[in-house]
Amino acid sequence: MSTLRSSKFSSFSIVTAACALALGLASVAVSPSSHAAPQFLTANEGQVIGVAFEGRMVSDLDKSVAFYKLIGFTEVPGVDKSWRAEEAMNHIHGVKPGVQSRMAKLTINSNISGKPFTLYLREFKGIKRKNVMAGKTAWEPGATHIDLTIPDADLMWSQLKAANLLWSRTWDNKLIAAPGATKGTIAYVTDPDGMDVEIVEQRPATPAMNGRPARPADPPGFNHIGLVILDADKAKSFYGGLLGEQMPATISQWASGDFMDSAVGGHGNVLRMVNGTFPEAADVNSRMRFELVEYENRKKPVEPYSITDIGVNYVGFEAKNLDSLVARLKGAGITIVSDGIVEMKGGYRVALFRDPDTGAFVELFERPKT
Repeated sequence: MSTLRSSKFSSFSIVTAACALALGLASVAVSPSSHAAPQFLTANEGQVIGVAFEGRMVSDLDKSVAFYKLIGFTEVPGVDKSWRAEEAMNHIHGVKPGVQSRMAKLTINSNISGKPFTLYLREFKGIKRKNVMAGKTAWEPGATHIDLTIPDADLMWSQLKAANLLWSRTWDNKLIAAPGATKGTIAYVTDPDGMDVEIVEQRPATPAMNGRPARPADPPGFNHIGLVILDADKAKSFYGGLLGEQMPATISQWASGDFMDSAVGGHGNVLRMVNGTFPEAADVNSRMRFELVEYENRKKPVEPYSITDIGVNYVGFEAKNLDSLVARLKGAGITIVSDGIVEMKGGYRVALFRDPDTGAFVELFERPKT
């Protein structure tokens, strides 16, 4: 493969910092931070506690569950997967009463905190749905990817292939070797509905050498969430200014090259990334990368889509003082999808919004008061 076409960075520095899209590394250069609310908030105002889950809308729940279990997720037992008209969920999704859906809950450990990270899969029936990712690319504006660190990428690849669940985006449908690697370690694959999963082989432990300390192996598990955006400033103002994502001081420069193209299956992509972080709701002392990916040469209007469409993702954040947070978002002109703040059984309170860039869905929830 050719070297990356950037005169200001070596291929290694681009991969490890500006091109985490392709590598999914756990450590990204961001400035230190506290876990307090953004400076413009007072103690009583609403704020995001941390990123809590990823949700995906699927066409066949059983097939999707099989796929995600094969790539390392564990299905949570005891969750009712029968068809039901959950009116609280219908209010959250902004659909008419009586619409039926069914849901599965899966978890995989975060490779940052070691705590379980949740994936919700939901299937609807009785309403018209389109697959928003059918025939689409990994750089489609509004596309989302999740990233997993895998102990043995070759083994996973063969298992997906044997189960007829391998849909690869990479060049030649094979794992791609990172710069300096001797074997394939990275790939974009899709789930049964075309939603992206970035798989990265676990980096092995390295011994102390030439004055450099020994480094343990990367732990396996869930590493980050990535969104393909259109406007970095607009996305930063929402995820950073309003939701409190910690952003780097500067955005990486535009980069390109065969390595990045081969991982996502493209040709000629030019991209830059905003590698911010949110605390994990399960462990606020850990920070999970939240990646905004902007393709300079792939911008186009986002086709209209709804939360119930197949191939739609949503990201869930735990919040504090949800009423104040919702009021601030609405005051900033952010579109709310849910019927206000919806109270669910057990006392959880939920609101669903769309970001102002690509219309990506963000769910905010508050735990019951104790």
